[in-house]
Amino acid sequence: MNEWAYTRPYRSEQERRDAFPDWLHTYNHHRGHTALKGQPPASRVPNLSGQYS
Repeated sequence: MNEWAYTRPYRSEQERRDAFPDWLHTYNHHRGHTALKGQPPASRVPNLSGQYS
């Protein structure tokens, strides 16, 4: 929560809520995690949308 909800001031609670989906997508699909050897969490989920084999 500290990485998105409180990193910058929001003008309203609704503005803060509206920012969450974009942050969540970045976190899960584009931000590397050390526990996953630099890969994003979505890389570990088989058959995630757009990753069908």
